[in-house]
Amino acid sequence: MSASVLLFQIEFFGLGFLMFIAVALLIVAWKTIKIVPQSSVLLIERLGRFHRVAASGLNIIYPFFESPRAVYWTNVRPGTTSIDLREQYIDLPPQPVITRDNVTINVDSVVYWMITDPVKSVYEINDLVGSLVQLTITGMRSVMGEMDLDHTLSNRDQINSKLRLILDEATDKWGVKVTRVDVKNINPPEDVRITMEKQMTAERNRRALILQAEGDKQAAITRAEGEKQAAITRSEGEKESAILSAEGAAQARLKAATADAQAIAQIAESIGNREQTTQYLITSRYIESLRDMTKTQNSKVIFMPMETSTMLSSIGAIKEVLSETGEKSEQLSPPPRPPRELNR
Repeated sequence: MSASVLLFQIEFFGLGFLMFIAVALLIVAWKTIKIVPQSSVLLIERLGRFHRVAASGLNIIYPFFESPRAVYWTNVRPGTTSIDLREQYIDLPPQPVITRDNVTINVDSVVYWMITDPVKSVYEINDLVGSLVQLTITGMRSVMGEMDLDHTLSNRDQINSKLRLILDEATDKWGVKVTRVDVKNINPPEDVRITMEKQMTAERNRRALILQAEGDKQAAITRAEGEKQAAITRSEGEKESAILSAEGAAQARLKAATADAQAIAQIAESIGNREQTTQYLITSRYIESLRDMTKTQNSKVIFMPMETSTMLSSIGAIKEVLSETGEKSEQLSPPPRPPRELNR
C-alpha cells in the first residue's frame, strides 16, 4: 500500500515537473520570439542598455538578458513596446489665444507627424506626444500673438507655415518630422463676432453703393456720348440738308433768271425800243405789287404814291406801243388770198 502511494506521488510530481517545464518553455519561447508588424520597430535593450533595433518580421532575442523597451506616452497605451513609424496626427482641443489687439480667441488645430528615428524619439524625450502637444500650443500662441484679429482670420496659410517651421525645427533632435499643421477653427468671442458681422454688413453696403455709383457714372458717360454722337449726326444732316437746299435754291434762281432773261429778250424784241421796254417792265412789277397788297385779308389803308398819274400815263404809252406793234405786224403779214384763188 505504501509502495503504491509512493509510486503515485512520484508520478504526480513528475507530471507537475513536466508541466512546469512546458510552461517554462512556453514563457521562454514567448520572450525569445518576437514578430514585429510592418512599419513598426522594437527597441531591444540588453541588461538595461540599448542594444539594437528589431525591424518588422521575425526577431529572436535572448530572454532574461534582452527585452524590448516600453514607452509611456500621452494618448498611447501604457507599456507599449511597438513603435509605429507611420504618419500620425494629433487633434488638439480648442486653446485660448490672445492676439496683438488683446482679443481672446479659441483655436483648435491638427498636427501631422511621423517618427524618423525611433531611438531618438524614445531616449531623447520622455513623453513624445505630450511634448508635441505642448510645443504646438506654445508655438500657436507665439505666432498668433504677433497678429491682429483680422490678420489671424485671413492669414491661416501663413499661420500654418510658421507653426510647421517652428515644430519641425524643435522636434528634429527628437527624431520626429512634422509634415503638416492645419488650423481648423478660430472662434472669437460672441460680442466680437457680432461686431464683425455688423462691420462686414456695412462693408458690403458700402461696396454696393460704390458699384451702383460707378454704374450710374458709366451710364451717364455712355448716355452723354450717345447724345453727343446724335447731335453730331443731326448737325451733319442739317448741314447736308442746308447745302442741298442752297444748291437747289441757287439752281432754281439760275433757271428763273434764265427764264426772265429770255422773257425780257422776247419783250425787247417785240417792242424794239430799250427805254419803252424798261418802262414796261417797271410798270408791270408795280402793278403786280399793288395786286399782291390788295389780296391780303387784313384791314389796311393803301397810300397811292404821287407817281400814280405817271404810271397811268405809262400804261397808255404801253397801249400805244402795243397797238403800233400790232399794226406793224399786220403790214408785214401777206394779204390773204381771195376766195377765187383758193378754189383754184
